[in-house]
Amino acid sequence: MIKLLNITKVYEKKEVVKDLSLEIEKGKITALVGENGAGKSTVLSMIARFMKVNNGEIMLDGQSIRSIKDLEMAKKMAVLKQMNVANVKLTIRELVELGRFPHSKGRLTAADHQAVDQALEYLTLHNIQHQYLDEISGGQRQRAYIAMVVAQDTEYVLLDEPLNNLDMRNSVNIMKILRKLADELGKTIVMVIHDINFASAYADNMVALKDGKLIRAGTVDELMNNACLNKIFGMNCNVQDVCGDKVCVYYKSS
Repeated sequence: MIKLLNITKVYEKKEVVKDLSLEIEKGKITALVGENGAGKSTVLSMIARFMKVNNGEIMLDGQSIRSIKDLEMAKKMAVLKQMNVANVKLTIRELVELGRFPHSKGRLTAADHQAVDQALEYLTLHNIQHQYLDEISGGQRQRAYIAMVVAQDTEYVLLDEPLNNLDMRNSVNIMKILRKLADELGKTIVMVIHDINFASAYADNMVALKDGKLIRAGTVDELMNNACLNKIFGMNCNVQDVCGDKVCVYYKSS
């Protein structure tokens, strides 16, 4: 389990995350939601240790993340940032092989190659594994990055805007894949996501932030109501059921 204990982050004397406490449930998808500037990506970056916490503590399975060595952390937690642009020419397979670095340290064994093969199959990329990243579609490229995360074989997966710049069809495919990772492989997934409809349809839990503060955390059903959404987004919302098991939010001007 990931626990955030009264964490605070300060930029240029301004608190962008304020005294935040939170527990993230194992084996579930937790979506961090809120307006731009709410502090979602900052929280994710602090969990990933990309940013230092000014005050408070972040615990991973009962251990402070500050005390976990880098290699051990990389075996526990995989992180996929919003901007994923390879600066060198890589094939899909070569990218996915990078996910094995915490285990192989660059010297791939038969077990590493097997893990790469399984990740490629899981993301249905095996038939195009030798194509270069700059030769494939945006949806295929995002699946390749997720395959790299799968190959890393960590219990925890952190994703910052995994649907960024994807169309509706590819966004649905990515969310279905993430749902499978939680349901079939037991991954604990924490994601920053702007689209409240995708969050409500595919996540288990939601954490709503506003101005660096926790507004509410709970199950999708607990947060998907007009009163809660109006508090999060500061605008009139109508929540409607679509196809029974999906939720759609419509925004109205005041």
